[in-house]
Amino acid sequence: MNIRRVIWNPNEARPRAGWRIVLQSIGWLAAIVVIQALLGQLVHGLLANANEVSTLAKQLIGATGELLSYLTLVGSLWLAGRFLDRRPTGDFGFRFNRSWWIDFIFGLALGALLMTAVFVFEAAAGWVDISGTFVTRPGGLAFFPGILLPLIVYIMVGLGEEWWSRGYLLTNLAEGFNGGKVGPALAIGLATVVQGVVFALLHANNPNASLVSTVNILLISFLLALGFILTGELAIPIGLHITWNFFQGAVFGFPVSGSGYSVGTFIATRQGGPDLWTGGAFGPEAGLVAVGAVLLGALLILIWVRARHGSIHLSTGIAEFSGMVDRDRQGTPDVGGRIAA
Repeated sequence: MNIRRVIWNPNEARPRAGWRIVLQSIGWLAAIVVIQALLGQLVHGLLANANEVSTLAKQLIGATGELLSYLTLVGSLWLAGRFLDRRPTGDFGFRFNRSWWIDFIFGLALGALLMTAVFVFEAAAGWVDISGTFVTRPGGLAFFPGILLPLIVYIMVGLGEEWWSRGYLLTNLAEGFNGGKVGPALAIGLATVVQGVVFALLHANNPNASLVSTVNILLISFLLALGFILTGELAIPIGLHITWNFFQGAVFGFPVSGSGYSVGTFIATRQGGPDLWTGGAFGPEAGLVAVGAVLLGALLILIWVRARHGSIHLSTGIAEFSGMVDRDRQGTPDVGGRIAA
């Protein structure tokens, strides 16, 4: 067996898909370990003489740690794309043209709409009690500008997780599966399933997670992937991810993937009702309300893509590597993988 050919694709002059994913993941995790160690030493030094850690300090330290983690993820993805994948960043779904920004605004509106629908449904069923508005943690940041902190974090979460799960992982898996009897469409389908399983398992250790929450996160990952595989762009998934989280936690006060709000919420709520529907301590993402939101979201994405692009079909270009080219001169692939001037 030629070990070099197992690792290296001579036709594309780069590592094979599986190795690209492994190397990017190792680099990201190594960077996180280093950053967390440095941050831990810094925090220990700052708080060494403190009798207790204030709520304000916890909020700032927690937000700083999250932001650094996602900045590290974004940095590792850019480096991996440039030096391992040998492709421009735009190929991961970042062709920032007018169409991209219109789809992004739709994604933002969709995430807000779906989580608002969840809140209205639970309130109408009598499962939600409103205990206050513009609520913050005692001793922490004031509501304004404190609410900007989770907004910034959720923007980075939406960007980082979508770039990695959909833009990087799904794209590389699709390219790896594509070939022989497996065509681009089937390759994208298989890649969508695999990235969804990985995404769900990464949330399986969240606070209050359960088998139901893990299955629901899998369904949510398919919803997030839908906009990408139909348009070839991350505009809809990033927008949807940002406002889904922000409205869930910082607007309606629900737990977000098992964790409560860290700074404040526009509406403080207490959930009752059956856990099967509401998700209990994990939040709506572990309940049947999330399944309904996923189905509604998928329908609205299909309607949007049909109205915007005239048809609904897979962006098969996701599974086909075209190399490092000057896209400004040669055009950019449209939603069907063709070249649009």
